[in-house]
Amino acid sequence: MMRILALLFIASGVFADDFRPLYVELTELEGYRYTVRLKRPPQVPPSNHPVIEMPEFCRVQPGTDNIYICRKDIAGSTLSISYPSVGVPNSTVIKMSFMTGENHTVTLSRGELVWRVPLREEVATVAVQYTWLGMEHIWIGFDHLLFVLCLIWIAGGIRRILVTITGFTLAHSVTLVLAALEVVSLPVPPIEAVIALSVLFLASEIARGKQDNLTWRYPIAVSSSFGLLHGLGFAAVLGEIGLPQTELVTGLVFFNVGVEIGQIVFALGVVLVLRWMQGWAWFAAKGQAAVGYCVGCVAAYWFVERSAGFLL
Repeated sequence: MMRILALLFIASGVFADDFRPLYVELTELEGYRYTVRLKRPPQVPPSNHPVIEMPEFCRVQPGTDNIYICRKDIAGSTLSISYPSVGVPNSTVIKMSFMTGENHTVTLSRGELVWRVPLREEVATVAVQYTWLGMEHIWIGFDHLLFVLCLIWIAGGIRRILVTITGFTLAHSVTLVLAALEVVSLPVPPIEAVIALSVLFLASEIARGKQDNLTWRYPIAVSSSFGLLHGLGFAAVLGEIGLPQTELVTGLVFFNVGVEIGQIVFALGVVLVLRWMQGWAWFAAKGQAAVGYCVGCVAAYWFVERSAGFLL
């Protein structure tokens, strides 16, 4: 019995070794110089020690075996891994550290031997990327879009619409930045549920019709108040996307710019459609109530669904 257990122990150790990854660490030094360190899996013999094939514009620094001198930046270049005799089907963990403080870690799947070094974070690149991410998020965030739709309906005129939406943007920018910098931290599921409730509140206001209350008289006050809440929802999405390591402020600013652009584009589209539909007698008479009830039903469903998600 003891012999069988010993054999199983040895076999499990060999099996575990078979799945240990190859570790590769690249560190940038001054003057386009890079150190390359490898830690091979235990089952790979020294005679089959893996080799990192750097770009053709790099060469080994004389007197060393792991420092490469390159004629230019390797960011964006392709590196490959080769074995002198027999290929090893293990995964590979690569860590790249730039002098700027950027750190990138990637895991290559088994048998994958080629890796492209990430481009450096630059202001222009980050600005374009996060502007688009902000626009994309607002266009696929249907709860935010329905909230903006309700704000547009309540605001009425173009000037009031722009002021109301801008107030919404400024407010959610505050909580977005605070949450992104981890100054404010709240659980995401209840926030998402209350965001649905905010849409339901505005939908009920539209369904009841124009009244002499705070919502209809000062829509910017409502948009700003709820904007603080929606900013926490944006922060949750931004947390999933991730912020730049060295261009944090640029990422935050241009994500907000993208959200604002997305909202304005959506608002202009909604205004044009509403102006066109106002010519319909049925819509002019019953459209407001129909929109209020439709949006309210969707928002109520979201609220129940999201609440059940964290209460049950």
